[in-house]
Amino acid sequence: MQGKICNIVENSIKNVIYNLGFELYDIEYIKKLNGMNLTIYITKLNGEVVNINDCELIHRTIDPILDEVNPTNDEPYYLNVSSVGLDRPIKLDKDFKRVLEHELNIKTYVAVNNYKVFIGVLKYFDKNKIVIETDKGKVEILRNNLALVKENIKF
Repeated sequence: MQGKICNIVENSIKNVIYNLGFELYDIEYIKKLNGMNLTIYITKLNGEVVNINDCELIHRTIDPILDEVNPTNDEPYYLNVSSVGLDRPIKLDKDFKRVLEHELNIKTYVAVNNYKVFIGVLKYFDKNKIVIETDKGKVEILRNNLALVKENIKF
């Protein structure tokens, strides 16, 4: 059910968001303490940081579209629009392309070279694996073994 709702929402708003200069990064439809929440995660096409005014613009634009499409069949929900944030998970090829030659924090499901946590610079990726350069040398990790990948952000 949740996947179906997210698909309906994506098909209804993806192009509208794109035409405003943003990319639809992810959609989440989950129950929280206040009830069902539909959260739309966005990034800017030009790579700039998403701010509160951007989120308000997207919210005002997609709210009437979602009212008309009625993806939840009149079940109430709270609509949220949010930036994916600097520490967003890296999952898709476009994400890996964006962080090529950047330092990453990586957790794996199964140990690789006796470790399950890595910090290293992304040197290569394809549909099956990634290669990072760590302080101990190059490490190859199968993508289906990646539990969590985030950019290593230093302030």
